Amino acid sequence: MCIGQCSMHVVGRRRRRMWGAVDLEVMLLGLLVMVQVQLSVQLRCSHPMHGVVDRINENAGPYIGLVMTFPTEEIVLQTSGFFVPSSEIPWVDLAGRRFNIGKVNGVDVIYVMTGEQTLNAGVAVQTLLDTFDIHGIVHYGIAGSTNDSLYIGDVSVPNYVAFTGSWKWKEFKSADGELTELKFGAFNFPEKGDNLLAKIDFTPQQLYSAGKPMEEVFWLPIEPKFFNIATTLQDLQLLQCVNETYCLPETPKVVFGLRGSTADIYLDNAAYRKFLFKEFNVSTADEESAAIVMTSLSNGVPCIVFRGVSDMAGGEEKLSATSVTSLAAMNALTVAVEFIGLFGEEAVIHDH
Repeated sequence: MCIGQCSMHVVGRRRRRMWGAVDLEVMLLGLLVMVQVQLSVQLRCSHPMHGVVDRINENAGPYIGLVMTFPTEEIVLQTSGFFVPSSEIPWVDLAGRRFNIGKVNGVDVIYVMTGEQTLNAGVAVQTLLDTFDIHGIVHYGIAGSTNDSLYIGDVSVPNYVAFTGSWKWKEFKSADGELTELKFGAFNFPEKGDNLLAKIDFTPQQLYSAGKPMEEVFWLPIEPKFFNIATTLQDLQLLQCVNETYCLPETPKVVFGLRGSTADIYLDNAAYRKFLFKEFNVSTADEESAAIVMTSLSNGVPCIVFRGVSDMAGGEEKLSATSVTSLAAMNALTVAVEFIGLFGEEAVIHDH
């Protein structure tokens, strides 16, 4: 750990000068170091970006970590004008990703495009939390809808997400499991029947977090304080028109309190879509949200998710010929930006 390593050299030199006597100044310095380490784990001393990161953490912050996973989601942020880059240090490249420093709605923000799927998302968010002084994660992006009442352009603000890509594949004719099962024979066509693929049991995740024993969890909760702030955005106006000649038939809306599903699977299948909604009551399917929420929970950092519906995940789509990915990403970003502004106001009130 960089701060601790650097301080140990200082302590050693002073102890030699004092011929082994206890130096009160060094003791105080050690206490200060412990406090700083608790606040932020920074880069090792030999890292070429160590000094730059120190300046970023000292000059502003604490920051909101704004996280997206897909190039279109970053493009709408860059073209929207919502993000104002820092004039001193606008970005830092770490772990193959660019961490952009600036402000959104007057709030200090560091944003990063993680890359797709759970492993990329988890690595990027952990790097963000280990390196910078982050006091909250805001994640926005696109998703498929598994809920017939959630339409293209709508933005879901879930209060729980789950990783539904962790399975135990059972033997043919095996006994029923304890958790939810997917029986392949139930989807045989044209008639239901036995299937040598048998069935799968969905399994929970192992959640490790500081100061707590490991626990197995299936549903990962969104930070309640963040969720409560977001609920005031229910009447937020969202984009309805893809371009000057085509608009969505429904006015997009912000929907709260649904559940999200994450797996390293792009879902484009009506039967599995229906299964997820029926058995788990999930309304959106994506490839990253649960990894981002779990990483935040492990580090004790609050997190919230905003997902704009870009497709119906294999369900009936009347808009299949029209690209609405950018609109869905923009609507999710719009809600995220408004949330960040409200969070900034709350922070100012509590500071006073």
